[in-house]
Amino acid sequence: MACAVPAFAIDGFGQAEWAQHYDADASVSVERSSTPLLSPRTLAATELAVQKYQAIVANGGWNKVPAAAALKLGASGPAVLALRKRLAITGDLNPAASESGIFDSYVEAGVKRFQARHGLIPTGVASRETLAVMNVPADYRLHQLQVNLIRLRSFAANLGDRFVEANIPAAMVDTVENDTIVTRHRAGVGRIDRQSPVMQTRALDVDFNPYWTVPASLIRKDLIPRMQANPNYLTENHIRIYDKNNNEIQPSQINWHSMEAVNYRFREDPSTANSLGVVRININNPYGVYMHDTPEKGVFGDDFRFVSSGCMRLQNVRDYVAWLLKNQPGWDRDHIDQVIASGERLDVKIDPPVNVYWVYITAWGTPEGVAQFREDIYQRDGFSTASAGAGPLVQPIAQDGVNPNIDRGPGLDPGPDDR
Repeated sequence: MACAVPAFAIDGFGQAEWAQHYDADASVSVERSSTPLLSPRTLAATELAVQKYQAIVANGGWNKVPAAAALKLGASGPAVLALRKRLAITGDLNPAASESGIFDSYVEAGVKRFQARHGLIPTGVASRETLAVMNVPADYRLHQLQVNLIRLRSFAANLGDRFVEANIPAAMVDTVENDTIVTRHRAGVGRIDRQSPVMQTRALDVDFNPYWTVPASLIRKDLIPRMQANPNYLTENHIRIYDKNNNEIQPSQINWHSMEAVNYRFREDPSTANSLGVVRININNPYGVYMHDTPEKGVFGDDFRFVSSGCMRLQNVRDYVAWLLKNQPGWDRDHIDQVIASGERLDVKIDPPVNVYWVYITAWGTPEGVAQFREDIYQRDGFSTASAGAGPLVQPIAQDGVNPNIDRGPGLDPGPDDR
């Protein structure tokens, strides 16, 4: 989905997030939950959500809403009536307000609540994309909750007083302390063809103003084609070439219509335009992936944030680093900003290392009584929307594996280190 101009507000975690207004009916608002995804309280809430959706399925599920055109404030007709009835079944609209065919402020608030529960930017407009998500059958949503209940139970043991939870389908990262979310960060995660791995690991160190060495896999997949299209690509993006003896060579010395380039090392200079941004966080894992800043901040304003080659890009990364280093004297936010502003390379070990959990959770309940759902982007839930009678929800991927609506230039996307 295209980038949008954000209307920002500061939420309870001090994060710049999308403004959400539910003036019409405060009872259907979705407040930011401070409960971690990986929490006994979330597990209990998900068990209750399963029961709720079992009852919905037993009662025949919900009606479909005609998706011929977007519905918004001021619209009227049978489609709006169907929309009201659909929202009422899942508690996004008061059932007492389900019999009108007019799209008023109550319906707008209900659509915003639905969008917030499904990881969509809460515009209040029932777009074709929103209606496609809304028309996913009730038995599919129940199946999601049941599958993810099992996943959540696997994290029932003590995860530590301080840890990071990164939910891949939600493209969100939370820092957690004493069973409470401290900071929340939108993320850019792996594309369908370059998936972010599920794993339990530890954050080991922070690299300030990092170089980025292009992995051999990305030289083949991305860099060579870009150089064929634009011979000035490396120069424009401050990427230098070194031979095996660490001698710098020029792009003109390489045959770009062959695989010769994989014999050289390509390194991008530190800068705010570096593909890793100004910070890289290293995590121990066999996949060569890591977490990092990005110069392409616009991705955090998109619904669809499956844009990377497996690593995770983080919104408000400086707050994330400040939390990782909070127990180390001298590493407050001001000092972090000073180090970044200096432009100098510096690596800092995280002492002690912090537990990090990359998880795949597409549905869960919250203690506030809200059922949250996300797209099964990697098709791991074992039940497709197509077989359930709904159309595809994800954006199509071109034959070369690049989503033309998401992939942005001119910078390369950082991928896993080749090991």
